[in-house]
Parts: sequence; C-alpha cells; structure tokens
Amino acid sequence: MTTSRLPLTTPQHNGQSSAQRRGAAPISGAGAFPSVRLRRVRSSSWSRRLVAEHRLGVEDLIWPLFVMEGENRRVPVASMPGVERLSIDNIVIAAEQAAELGIPAVALFPNTEAKLRSEDAREAFNPENLVCRATRAIKAAGLNVGVILDVALDPYTNHGHDGLIRNGEIVNDDTIEALVRQSMVQAEAGADILAPSDMMDGRIGAIRSALEDGGHFNTLVMAYAAKYASAFYGPFRDAVGSAVTLASSAEKRDKRSYQMDPANTDEALREVALDLAEGADLIMVKPGMPYLDIVRRVSETFRVPTFAYQVSGEYAMLQAAAQAGWLDSDAVMMESLLAFKRAGASGILTYFAPRAAAALKNEA
Repeated sequence: MTTSRLPLTTPQHNGQSSAQRRGAAPISGAGAFPSVRLRRVRSSSWSRRLVAEHRLGVEDLIWPLFVMEGENRRVPVASMPGVERLSIDNIVIAAEQAAELGIPAVALFPNTEAKLRSEDAREAFNPENLVCRATRAIKAAGLNVGVILDVALDPYTNHGHDGLIRNGEIVNDDTIEALVRQSMVQAEAGADILAPSDMMDGRIGAIRSALEDGGHFNTLVMAYAAKYASAFYGPFRDAVGSAVTLASSAEKRDKRSYQMDPANTDEALREVALDLAEGADLIMVKPGMPYLDIVRRVSETFRVPTFAYQVSGEYAMLQAAAQAGWLDSDAVMMESLLAFKRAGASGILTYFAPRAAAALKNEA
C-alpha cells in the first residue's frame, strides 16, 4: 500500500501564504534561518533585558491587607500560606514596610467580628469600624503610601452577600444607598481610593456624585467593573469571615445574580463603559490570571488605567504547589505577575506584593 507524504514546505495558492489567505498581514522583515537566529538576543542576560517588551516594577504592586481587632495580633489565614490578619498597630507596620519597599498603595479588608454583622450591614457606616480606624492610623504615621478601601457590604452582613436582601432577593437600589453611606464614611476617614466591588448597577455614579457634593473632589474611584462570580474567592472569604456567613445563609449562597458570568467577555466591556461614564477613575478586573483576556480587551478598548486582582485562590494554588515542591515559588510568583503586565494591566493587587517588591529591588 502506498502512503502519500505531506510536503515539507507550506503549499502556496496564487502566490499567497496560508497567513495571507486568512487575512493576516505578513510579518515585516521576518527573514529566514540561518541568517535570522532569534536565539542570538536570548543568549545573555544583558541582551534579554535590553529587548524585553514588558517589565514589572515595584510601582505596579498593590498590597491587600486583612485588618482585625486587638493589639499586637497576627493570625495566619490557613488557606493562604504566608498571609495574616493583622491588628491595626501591625497594619501600620505593614504600611511602613510597603513605603520602604516603594509599593504605592495598600488595600485594607476587615475581618469584622460576628457580633457586629447584621442584616442591614450597619457597621459599614460606623466611622470607628476597623478599616476607618486603620486608615486614620496609617495617615497619622505620615506614610507616603495610598490607602484603598473596598466598598461592599459582605464583610458587614450576617448573610455574607455584597448587597441588602429583600424577600430573598439582593436588591440593587437600596444597596446603592447603603454603599453611598459607606463610601462617605471611608472618604472622611482619609481613604485615597474607594473601590466599589459589589457590582450593583449605577453605584459608581451615585458614589461619585456624593463625593463631589461632600467636597471629596480628589478621592479616586477604582471600579471593580468586571468582577466575575468566581470560585477563586474562597480563601479571601475565609480571611474576612464571610465564608461562614455565606454558607449558613438561608438565602442563595452564590453571587451570580450580581457578579458577572465567567462565560461573558462583551458584557465586561459594557460594564466598564458604564462605570467610566459614571465617573470611575480606575478600572479593576477580578479575578486575574483566569481572566487575562478580559484585562487585554479592557486595556486595549478603553486606554484607561486598568488593574487586575491576583485573587486569593490564585495565590493559594501557587503557594500550595510550591510548598509541595512542585513549583519554584519565587519563579512562578514573578512570572505570574509579569503576565499581568503583558496583558496590559497598569497594576496588580497581589498578596505577593512585599516578596515581589523585595525581589525587584534585589534585581535593580
């Protein structure tokens, strides 16, 4: 039996390559082997640095921190190796470390005591809540580091949802009123950036309007414009204490009625466009690595500062694999962060921030 052999060269049709037939433009000056050897520029560390298309810097990092009650307390988060809940005095020490390393900003998330969680999330409006006190303490220390506060009700509700519940439904407009109250309390505490992460429709415009009316003209709004209903948030919910409340809630236990469907990309662009029109200064995509395509589409479409959150589940996976000896922890940390820059992110929220910053300073 005779077997036909495939040609060793790409067949041409009417003088066109397969790439041209697909409508792709030919690569200008591509040349051919052996006159072109792309390994030449990879042969030395200095030449690789010289031609690097993307770079990760300390200025690209934002450090998320978990705040708890007490003094001189550090409580490890079991599902996030290397991450701790910190009392306010230790939050200030962490912020000092961030400033020394050159990390531009920290993002604070509260582990609210169970007795302060309620159906109406009233602790979110308390000027003496954890994140407000922590913000004032950082500002009192005179540190050159920005403070980002999350605007959402889940750390304060006894059901773990980001919004208020009426007759079994996460209601939109009543939740917006609560988010505006929360935002004003946080702005008055000295927060530099408010980061609404709730995904209610219209909340960016309402918050921006309230900030303007209240004289907080320079308070930035970082909209979690494309926040997906993801399974990668589990360890974060452990850290802030909402995993227990969400699991025990008599209401729906998932957040798919207000966070985005992981199947959708065009919808993310609509969300971003609306948030920008309502006054968002910065845009967030969350989660990070599984959604780098969204980061790319948003950054290329809108050309605005676009941030990504390397969320708790991403961090936990890398750390667990490294602890098992399956991955090189530092290598995958830096590679994963560089991937965000390659996708077009202006900056990254990451629990690796202090380690990555120290590594980058050592490279300099």
